[in-house]
Amino acid sequence: MYVKLDLLNDGCKVFDEMPMRNTISFVTLVQGYSLSFRYVEAIELFLRLFREGHELNQFVFTTVLKMFVNMEYAELCRRVHACIYKLGHDTDAFVGTALIDAYTVCGFVDDAKEVFNGILVKDMVSWTGMIGCYCENQYFEEALELFSRMSNFGFKPNNYTFASTLKACTGLFALNLGKSIHCCALKNRCQSDSYVGGALLDFYTKCGDVDAALIVFKGMPQKDMILWSFMIARYAQSGCSNEAVKLFTQMRQAFVTPNQFTYASVLQACATMEGIELGEQIHCQVLKVGLDADVFVTNALMDVYAKCERMDDSKKLFIESPNINDVTWNTMIVGYVQLGDGEEALRLFLQMFYAQIQASQVTYSSVLRACASLAALEPGVQIHCLILKTVFSEDTVVSNALIDMYAKCGSIKNARLIFDSMNELDDVSWNSMITGYSLHGLSGDALEAFEKMRETEVTPNKITFVGVLSACSNTGLPCIEHYTCMVWLLGRSGRLAEALKLIDDIPFGHSVMVWRALLGACVVHNDIEIGKLAAERVLQMEPQDESAHVLLSNIYASAKCWQNVASVRKSMKRKRVKKEPGLSWIETHNKVRYFSVGDTSHPEMRLINGMLEWLNIKIKKAGYVCDRNAVLLDVEDDEKDRLLWVHSERLALAFGLISTPPGRPVRIIKNLRICLDCHAAIKLISQVCQREIVVRDMNRFHHFENGVCSCGDYW
Repeated sequence: MYVKLDLLNDGCKVFDEMPMRNTISFVTLVQGYSLSFRYVEAIELFLRLFREGHELNQFVFTTVLKMFVNMEYAELCRRVHACIYKLGHDTDAFVGTALIDAYTVCGFVDDAKEVFNGILVKDMVSWTGMIGCYCENQYFEEALELFSRMSNFGFKPNNYTFASTLKACTGLFALNLGKSIHCCALKNRCQSDSYVGGALLDFYTKCGDVDAALIVFKGMPQKDMILWSFMIARYAQSGCSNEAVKLFTQMRQAFVTPNQFTYASVLQACATMEGIELGEQIHCQVLKVGLDADVFVTNALMDVYAKCERMDDSKKLFIESPNINDVTWNTMIVGYVQLGDGEEALRLFLQMFYAQIQASQVTYSSVLRACASLAALEPGVQIHCLILKTVFSEDTVVSNALIDMYAKCGSIKNARLIFDSMNELDDVSWNSMITGYSLHGLSGDALEAFEKMRETEVTPNKITFVGVLSACSNTGLPCIEHYTCMVWLLGRSGRLAEALKLIDDIPFGHSVMVWRALLGACVVHNDIEIGKLAAERVLQMEPQDESAHVLLSNIYASAKCWQNVASVRKSMKRKRVKKEPGLSWIETHNKVRYFSVGDTSHPEMRLINGMLEWLNIKIKKAGYVCDRNAVLLDVEDDEKDRLLWVHSERLALAFGLISTPPGRPVRIIKNLRICLDCHAAIKLISQVCQREIVVRDMNRFHHFENGVCSCGDYW
């Protein structure tokens, strides 16, 4: 009673006054000492029990084994195991499970397995302990196999069994198997248990199914602060910053009190979003609840201010914080490097070095970036010497930073030496080497490195191709078509300013093709300013270019700048430039039929209109909503809806559907780019009519089938 009421001194007095004591008397007091962290007295009492000749039964050994684990002296359990073996208690389920727990902590999986196999009558706790041992030591397949064996023996899993098994599924990224375990947990009514819930959240988030994790979370007790913190952390770590912040707000509305880890996670989300206002609000909350001295929270706050370019605030926190660690130093160094202040980053690294704070992968890669930005070779060489004395000399990230530093500091040979000495090369390694060669004008070496990269399993990315193109430009190897493709690629992805800069950097004369590519991209993204510039450049080279006038007119129309549209059309009329009419062709019964916009001349026009009306009704039921922005005229909405349905490709398609047998593909050719609304409509028509529809516009083939287009809605 006294032990369980945390009145240990009273318990000791009762023990001392007992005229007769037995094993239970000693074990009870040993447990009391152990719970109060008075381990020396507990060990002395255990030795006294042994010397006085009391029975060493299974309760004695389970208590001592558990105490050694709590003391973080689990290795001593081997010696106790010898005594257990001599007395024949190794076959007992209670003692065996305690030994398995001790060997789990030590990582002695084979010893734990031997103990488990030696238990004569295994109970649920023994099975769960061994499964947990496998999981904790990353023997995931063995854990799942044992779970299967346990079920075959008729044992019903408990919450700890499910938690361990789900951890094994997480380690193997076995999504389907984990879902099966989840079903078992539901059948056994364990899904609301905090251990199982936490394991399920960890499993689904690490396997990439955040939606399933959210469903599990909503089914858990909503007052569990640990589960709230876990979900917020997982969202923040997965880049789902908005979701993390939203969940934090819901947590506050549910009157669940956050802890330091909750605040650190939501601040991580703020840093990713560069949300300085929210970061400042959370900073105020942190001050109110007195967590401003916590190192995790302080580091997260510093990161928010650094990411939002408020390094003075980060520095203030750094100076005033009573608790700092290596992450604190790294946050400051990375912040200065990201802001381009390499000198301050190196100065801080020097202070960190003198303070004898252990540098990490992040530290070394960041300060090497600082050296690269300053072209400071000597400090870079000194840092390299420090790295050689650490375990990071073979780290891929640090080696990549060394390649970049040497290349940008003018020592391409040393960069190559680092590259050749690396055990593992990733895309950053190859890109650093290729761009380094390009920077040094060694185009041949850059292209050779690119060819070797293609022979490996590493996939080139946009940085690779920019480096290769840059290398080619140094020797005049790229042709204007290469630049046109790059301008179109950058433009279509919305990076219009970069596309414009690339045009300015072309070493030889500009061509009308590059400006047309940029103009087309401006139409997609409705960028009036750059579009106007691109159109002017095209018209300077080819004053009669009809497409430039039309595209510029379309940009103005999309922005509803009708006066500008009228101005462009007047210019076209003055220059006698005519817009090419939109036409679509279809071949049926060995005859080619063509349709223009709003065409009413076809002899079977009544059937075509009937088909169009039927298609309109059908696809609206399937979810079609017309995109009126595709009509670049200043007319009422009803008129826009009507005009969309008389586009040439829709007329040709309606004719094709009524004049070809069911199930046969319909093939159409169009002289202009298919509009967004026609594209959306034809996707649904292919689904409604169960037909393959092929449209060849001025850019590419579009294969519509079952409501999907081969272009992936990108053309």
